[in-house]
Amino acid sequence: MEQHRFMTDVINLEEALDEMHAAVLAVLPPTLLDLTDLEGCRAQLQAVLEATPVPPLPENVEISEIMVPGFEGDPDVRIKLYRPSGLPSAAPALLWIHGGGMVLMSADGDDYTCAVRAASHNCLVASVDYRLAPETPAPGLVHDCYSAFRYVANNAEDLGIDADRIVIGGASAGGGLAAGTTLFARDQAGPMPVAQLLVYPMIDHTNTTVSSHAIVDSRVWNRAANLLAWEHYLGGSQPTIYSSPSTCEDLSGLPPAYINVGTFDMFHDEDIAYATALNRAGVACELHVYPGAFHASNAFVIDHPMTKRWIAEEEAFLSRSLSGEL
Repeated sequence: MEQHRFMTDVINLEEALDEMHAAVLAVLPPTLLDLTDLEGCRAQLQAVLEATPVPPLPENVEISEIMVPGFEGDPDVRIKLYRPSGLPSAAPALLWIHGGGMVLMSADGDDYTCAVRAASHNCLVASVDYRLAPETPAPGLVHDCYSAFRYVANNAEDLGIDADRIVIGGASAGGGLAAGTTLFARDQAGPMPVAQLLVYPMIDHTNTTVSSHAIVDSRVWNRAANLLAWEHYLGGSQPTIYSSPSTCEDLSGLPPAYINVGTFDMFHDEDIAYATALNRAGVACELHVYPGAFHASNAFVIDHPMTKRWIAEEEAFLSRSLSGEL
């Protein structure tokens, strides 16, 4: 079948995608994710995001921000808070980590996602504005995310939330940072999230899987961009289990996880492998693979029936996690 050519070939997305996905791909700038000019890439991506229509934010969600202490003398970390009006005491919370290949974007780009989730799940959402590579290489990004999680958990009463019902989640690089932060939290023997929501996570620095070679189109997250992003992120240092969770040989003691990924995503193989490793370690991990989807296509091809199913299934897991039903 065409949608499984990634098993042996480099994928020509223009030929492989269905009509709705191909139409979206066609309007993206040809060098949208060319990281050889990082500053230019940052500017172009920001321009595309600003030009993309976003529905109005829920009126009942208040957005604020706080600065919390960094890890062991690191700079303070900015956190954006999304609080629905009338949020009951001891409510659940989601600590959200934005994507961008460790080198792009900020927490501001996820305002809509975070506000909608706060409203629909009646929870507090805390979004981490971690420092970016290469300006801050590993372990700085995981340290920032852990500092944010630790602050939210240790100040749960002041924030009006239940410290035992904090979900950690993120998309792409954010998913990788969520996985790494959860491992770091386990090894710090402190507060732990109740669940991990890992949306097409970036978790393997080796770039040796079959699917990691399959996507070369610079309009989507691609092999060349991923190689440069990992180079920026690691900054010449050896990867640890926190920066590259796929290298972790002991995944025991972690909270339940949810992983999803598309068949035309270069992270396809590493995400399936991580889900398998979690389950083999005794950590319940729900895995969803969406045929014909490219990296982050759920955010672009929003009217596709598969995208609607994808979002519904992702939100259902989040709802179960926040309500303590896992």
